Amino acid sequence: MVISAHPVRRTLGAALVVAALATTATACSGADPAEPQRGAPAPAAGQQGGVQAQAPDSAGALNAYVERVRKQKAARALAAKKWGLARPPLDAPAPPKVKPRITTRKGFETDGEGLPPVFTTVPTKQKVVFLTIDDGAEKDPALLRMMKDLRIPFSAFLSDYVVKDDYAYFARMQKSQESGVSLHNHTLNHRYLPGLSYKQQKREICGMQDVIEKRFGKRPPLFRPPYGNYNEDTLRAAKSCGVKAVPLWASEAFPDHMEWREWDRDLHPGDIVLTHFRGKEDWKGSMPDMIRRVMNVITAKGYAVAKLEDYV
Repeated sequence: MVISAHPVRRTLGAALVVAALATTATACSGADPAEPQRGAPAPAAGQQGGVQAQAPDSAGALNAYVERVRKQKAARALAAKKWGLARPPLDAPAPPKVKPRITTRKGFETDGEGLPPVFTTVPTKQKVVFLTIDDGAEKDPALLRMMKDLRIPFSAFLSDYVVKDDYAYFARMQKSQESGVSLHNHTLNHRYLPGLSYKQQKREICGMQDVIEKRFGKRPPLFRPPYGNYNEDTLRAAKSCGVKAVPLWASEAFPDHMEWREWDRDLHPGDIVLTHFRGKEDWKGSMPDMIRRVMNVITAKGYAVAKLEDYV
C-alpha cells in the first residue's frame, strides 16, 4: 500500500516566590528592606535572619531574571522591525517535561507493526506550531541571520544531492542558534520511494543517515519521505537505520501564500509547518520573504513556534 501525503527546582521556585512577596510587602509599606521591621526582633549575632536574610539574594536572582527576559523581548521587537515583521514572534512556553506519545495519524497506517509513527500534528494543548524546512537547495546566509535575530527555532530535513556542494552552510546552520538547529533525513536523492525496492529505499534513507552522522556529528532520529510518499518498505527501511518518527506536515508556507491540509484552512496546536530552501528563481520571493509571510500568519493567529525535538 502506498501512502501519499502531498495533497527549578522546587526550592528555587519557593525562594523566588518568597522574594517576590517580601519585595511586594516592602514596597507597599514603604519600609527600608535593609532595616528590621518594627516589632520584629533582630536575629541574634551569629544567627541567620530566616526569610529576611534570604530575601535580598532571592530578590536579586528574580530581578536578574526579569531583566534578562525584558532585554530578550526588546531585542526580539527590534529584530522584528529590522526584518519587516508585522509583530514580534510570540515566546513559546516551556516544553513538556515528558514528551507526548506520538502515534500514526488515522488513514496514514500501513499493515506493519512497530514501525515509526507517521504524523502531521504533535499531540499538545499548547498553542505552538513547528517550523520545518526541506531539501537544502537554497543556501541563503540571510536566513540564518534572520532566524538567529528573531530566535525562531526550526528543523531542517536535508537531501544530500543538493547539500553536498556546501556542507559548511548547514554546519553553520546547526550552530547558528543557542539551542541548536537539528538536521534530519530527507534521503540522498529525493526519489519517489514507493517506486523503489526495499533495498533501494534502504540505501536512500540509511545512506543519508550515514552522511548526516559523518558531516554533522549526529545520527538523526527523524525522517521525512520526499513528497510525503511512502509505503511499508519505507518505514521498515527507516526503522532499520535508527529512525524513530516520520513527521509530515499540516500546512505549507510560501513567500506569497499558505497551503493547508485540514478542511478549516487553519492552524491547530502542535501543527507541523513545511517549507523549502528556495530562492527567487524558484518562487515569488526569498527565504526571508517566506519567513516573514509565515511568521506573520503564525503570530496573528496567536501561535508561537516551538522546537520540534522538544516534543518528539
